[in-house]
Amino acid sequence: MEKKIKELEKIIGYNFKKIYLLERALTHKSYNNEINNEKLEFLGDRVLGLVISETLLEKYPEEKEGIIDKKFANLVNKKTCTLISKRINLKRFILLGSSHKKLERSADKISSDCLEAIVGSIYLDSGLRSATKFILNFWEEYLLKSTITLIDSKTKLQEYSLKKYKELPTYFFFKKSGPQHRPLFKTQVQIPNSKKIIGEGSSKKNAQQNAANKLLKLLGI
Repeated sequence: MEKKIKELEKIIGYNFKKIYLLERALTHKSYNNEINNEKLEFLGDRVLGLVISETLLEKYPEEKEGIIDKKFANLVNKKTCTLISKRINLKRFILLGSSHKKLERSADKISSDCLEAIVGSIYLDSGLRSATKFILNFWEEYLLKSTITLIDSKTKLQEYSLKKYKELPTYFFFKKSGPQHRPLFKTQVQIPNSKKIIGEGSSKKNAQQNAANKLLKLLGI
């Protein structure tokens, strides 16, 4: 484990004074139900939010709060954390119990949570300045991309429907199929004067996004 710790420190560009903090950040609850990274992940999530919030306010002083909020959500969500954890190849360093080693579907969440736990462990080891340096280093390319605000399909359809009809889109969840570990959800969406469009996804939220995207394409938006 000591060799792996040194390797990871080199990758993340930070040497711990208290090695046990990094060891705990890498420990999933399936490996140790008592001493694990859950509290560090909780702390790291808050530190990440603080640093990204402050950075965005400095970077976009004239931007409206709503746009800043969308940029913030894109930067701190699980998808971005997962991408960064894959860049670090974090999965290779995480201590997992045997029950989780073959669960590929949960691998992204475990890696994402571990990354936030590392943020928390750096903060406890040497404070906000070191945590900020780590965050700005690994989130840099995503902060650069944040000059373009990507509006998701559901939000775009909502804005269109409110502007044109003064009404919100109507979503109707009507089906769940597939095995327990890989469910498929189907959702229907409609706005005034449009057809009813069906979307599919691995969750209700994804199905709604898929349905909204299909309807936007049908409307030529």
